[in-house]
Amino acid sequence: MAKNKEKEVSLESVLWECRVALRGVGTLDKNRDAVISLVFLKFAGDKFAKQREQIKVQFGDNPAFLENPTFYNAENVFYLKETARWDYIVKNASQNNIAVIIDQAMSDIETDNPQLAGALSRNLFSTIGADKNRIKSLIDNINQINEKRFHEEDLIGRVYEYFLQIYAASGTKEDGEFYTPACIVKLIAEMIEPFNGVVYDPCCGSGGMFVQSMKFVDKHNGNRDEVSILGQESAPETWRLCKMNLAIRGIAHNLGKTNASTFTNDQHKDIKVDYIMANPPFNLKPWRTKDIEDDPRWDGYCGSQKSPRESNANYAWILHMISKLDVNHGIAGFLLSNGALGDMDDYEIRKNILLKDKVEAIIVLPRDMFYTTDISVTLWIINMNKREGNVNGRQVRNREHEVLFINLRAWDDNIEEITIDKGKRKKKTVLSDDQITKIKEVYNNWQSVDRTLYSDVPEFCKSVKINNSDLTEEEIRNDVVTIEKKNYALMPSKYIEFIDHDLNIDYNKEMQRIQKEMQEVIKKEKTSQELLSSAFKGIGYGID
Repeated sequence: MAKNKEKEVSLESVLWECRVALRGVGTLDKNRDAVISLVFLKFAGDKFAKQREQIKVQFGDNPAFLENPTFYNAENVFYLKETARWDYIVKNASQNNIAVIIDQAMSDIETDNPQLAGALSRNLFSTIGADKNRIKSLIDNINQINEKRFHEEDLIGRVYEYFLQIYAASGTKEDGEFYTPACIVKLIAEMIEPFNGVVYDPCCGSGGMFVQSMKFVDKHNGNRDEVSILGQESAPETWRLCKMNLAIRGIAHNLGKTNASTFTNDQHKDIKVDYIMANPPFNLKPWRTKDIEDDPRWDGYCGSQKSPRESNANYAWILHMISKLDVNHGIAGFLLSNGALGDMDDYEIRKNILLKDKVEAIIVLPRDMFYTTDISVTLWIINMNKREGNVNGRQVRNREHEVLFINLRAWDDNIEEITIDKGKRKKKTVLSDDQITKIKEVYNNWQSVDRTLYSDVPEFCKSVKINNSDLTEEEIRNDVVTIEKKNYALMPSKYIEFIDHDLNIDYNKEMQRIQKEMQEVIKKEKTSQELLSSAFKGIGYGID
């Protein structure tokens, strides 16, 4: 009976109890790091134990093989000393010094696996303020998470995503900056198609963009070995989180030697990349130091102001990413606040980006998709090659001097609700897989050499030429709108046709219809009254 009851426990309920174990004893960020670090130890321990059994099958119970790190690292498994293994942590969970044991395990893993240098927090459990009973409760709950019990396709990813999402939803804007909703990351991956080459994120947070790029490769039967991960993150705790997130999934990566600002200490300077996926911190300030005011990244875009303004880094992020893309085929998908679409303080830069024909698509997302803000944001697609050719097996037309606008503000009916605290839930808009497929289809049809596949749709999408000189004679006669005519603003509402449904009503026709329907109702009611009156008279009663 107890065994059946154990099977009925959901993964979410176990993960919830993990959070409850540390409630009220530490700060949100320390609790988050403690839970995720221990989850890391659990999964690292599970993978180690599984590989250890494989070595036994092949070489027997021989310490020369069982304790040789090479036989683990070759299979992308971290070698663990006995005191760093999960079964040792569980066995000592009731000890008074369990916090010290866990901290030592973290230190030993880093020492034995140089690729994890700096990834795990030092002395975290000794300083978090949780007593041994709370830590034991956390260990006991995490110990319930295993592939045999919960048949998840990506259990590691499922658990990591839960904690990243839940702690982002529970915190402030600053606490949640490192987590981008999975459906948005999936949309970006589907749009830019990172099949092979270098994938870069200059503000990589917890690594969600990289994880989703690998999922995209797997989904389309690609080869992970053909994709390289390059990233950078300024916040030290988030940089560590990203290294853990990628390492436990076996995703090779280069996040630089340490956390650092991409603007002032680019750890991948002079490297060109094939793909960029990013969610930069919106409207960041201050971001600039005096020594980068004349940085080559700004050349040809900023005009008389020399560099993007200090009070807002939105266009600094855009120019940085453009400077990183391979000039022949690089493509980027990134998020920015909607203010960047038409901010006049950035007019000169935006105009030059458009005149240099770097923007391919602007997609405004629904409101309330993020856990730390309810605003709508924009997905930008920057493409260094808009000419005709073959893209991943698709024949694409020349889209030079054109931009596709898509408005998704009305796509707000798909709601996800999560419990962020006892009795407190948060609702967020999400994009379904079908919706993501639809967006990708519109984008690909617009790119296609078959011009019959795409057409503008009122209140949804519009293809717009950039310059007045790009218009045909017929378009000039019809006064077709261009981005130049709209002063290089990129708000979709300036281009997509929006229908005023009230103005489209033919009131005379509607009144005639309503009057006719009312006459029919009155006629039927009169007939019913007459029939009823006749019936009552037939049995000796009258009716008024």
